Amino acid sequence: MSQPPAEVTTPATSSAAAAATTAPSKAAAKKLAKQQAKEKRKTETAAKVAATKSTAAAAATATTAASGTMDQVFGVKILNQSQTRENAQYTKLKTLDPTSNGKTVLLRGRVFASRAKGNLCFILLRQGQFSVQCLFEKSETCPKALVTFASKVTNESIVDIVGQVKTSPVPIEKASQREVEVLGQKLFVVSAAAPLPLQLEDLSRPSPFLKQQKALVEQLGKQIEALKTKHTPEEQNASPVKEELAKLEAERVKAQSFVRVNQEARLDHRVVDLRTPANHAIFRLQSAVAQLFREYMYTQDFVEIHTPKLIGCSSEGGANIFSVDYFDRKAYLAQSPQLYKQMAITADLDRVFEVGPVFRAENSHTRRHLTEFMGLDIEMAFYEHYHEVLDVLEGMFNYLFHGLETRFAADIAIVNQQYPLQPLVYKPIMRLKFPEAVQMLREAGVDMDPLSDLTTPQEIRLGELVKQKYNTDVYILDKFPACARPFYTMPDPVDPNYSNSYDIFLRGQEICSGSQRVHDPELLIKRATAKGVKPDTIKDYIDSFRWGAPPHAGAGIGLERVTMLYLGLKNIRKTSMFPRDPNRLFP
Repeated sequence: MSQPPAEVTTPATSSAAAAATTAPSKAAAKKLAKQQAKEKRKTETAAKVAATKSTAAAAATATTAASGTMDQVFGVKILNQSQTRENAQYTKLKTLDPTSNGKTVLLRGRVFASRAKGNLCFILLRQGQFSVQCLFEKSETCPKALVTFASKVTNESIVDIVGQVKTSPVPIEKASQREVEVLGQKLFVVSAAAPLPLQLEDLSRPSPFLKQQKALVEQLGKQIEALKTKHTPEEQNASPVKEELAKLEAERVKAQSFVRVNQEARLDHRVVDLRTPANHAIFRLQSAVAQLFREYMYTQDFVEIHTPKLIGCSSEGGANIFSVDYFDRKAYLAQSPQLYKQMAITADLDRVFEVGPVFRAENSHTRRHLTEFMGLDIEMAFYEHYHEVLDVLEGMFNYLFHGLETRFAADIAIVNQQYPLQPLVYKPIMRLKFPEAVQMLREAGVDMDPLSDLTTPQEIRLGELVKQKYNTDVYILDKFPACARPFYTMPDPVDPNYSNSYDIFLRGQEICSGSQRVHDPELLIKRATAKGVKPDTIKDYIDSFRWGAPPHAGAGIGLERVTMLYLGLKNIRKTSMFPRDPNRLFP
């Protein structure tokens, strides 16, 4: 049987057939076009994001195909996996001054800001708290392609720049190295930065600017409200009141030109926040506090010790202690090195100190409390009176404050640019007894129980009164009520309502707490029981006194709090690199 002839389809008939069977309606075509446009926008957006994250790489496609070494003029360096070591000589930004004029230098830093116009590109290069202006200008040593590449490097990218140092005829106000600039000849991106969640300019803005802005905005707001109160809604919508309201509102909007970054936003992006010059200086000063503390302790024949932070019982008594699982039983994070530094004294080390973490499970949401902080602790045996220890503490703080103001004045000045502070008055360091303080507060109209601990407002008010009367920001308050101190505190020999204990205050707030310790085991058991501490949980500690213990005393100092109050800062989170409080465990 013969087969029917094969159907022959021409291009015209094929197109017509396809159109007849698949042609969409006008509505469907419109919908399809919208979907295609949406997909196109999505693709373009993704491309822009990818380009932003690697702008420098995209700007130098041809150059990055090369090795990215200093033989090139610009480009993106290959990932540093410690492939080679060429011993290149990098220059620190802080050393650049007029004596560097004419020198060719190799610099590494972050692009703090850049500005391009025509054949020029200015980069403000930052290295810690130091910065220098780098100029890329089209010339024989700086091709146009290099200028273009420099203009596209994202802020906070880490770059290497080769250039010649030149003295500047006028001071460069935005740079720390104001007398010089660098004429760029080469530029390589070491690590490109994605767009920042917060701008360094906003994070570095001096607090007086923000205070002035806030005051002006509030003033304009009051004027607007007063005008609205004075006129009916109908009058407000008619001339001339309408124009006057619009003018005031425009002035209020204009007045809010500075972005204020709140504390939580700073802490959420702490790595970026820590890059500001003020924060660099704050943590260098905090390091200096620990350094000066150690220096003085060594001059007084103290030994540095390191005690456990995982312990089997409460070191201070009370409920403010963190518990953790320790295999088949509970353990605790040390509230202080208290028990162990005392045991070191009974082991005849005589004078010991420690710098280490302290943990307090206090659900306090204040500007001066943390759940983890660094403690500077001392303990020492004395011969006759616990005031021998106070003498050491007084000498240490005098040494510390003098050292900060003489050896670290440059860092203090940098902090002062963003957070203005009053110079500390620390001589003389006054010594007051607790009843004297109560009397001063009562005479100033503060009603308080003479046998209760000071509240924060009472501390601050007392600091003001001491400053007015004795012209000092630092004082020692001795003989605290016994009910306000831990179980290991020695009672006063005359009045058992008081104790041989003391606090040291800086700018009206406590920075140090200490006491003579109970070194008699029977009295220690009695005091522990009275304070709710079970003697069997501290058996090793009590037993250490049964074998002979010298009279001794000591103190604990908060590193972050000393730094905060010395610099006159308002929140302890500014002096904790990654603070821990009841609400914060990250970053």
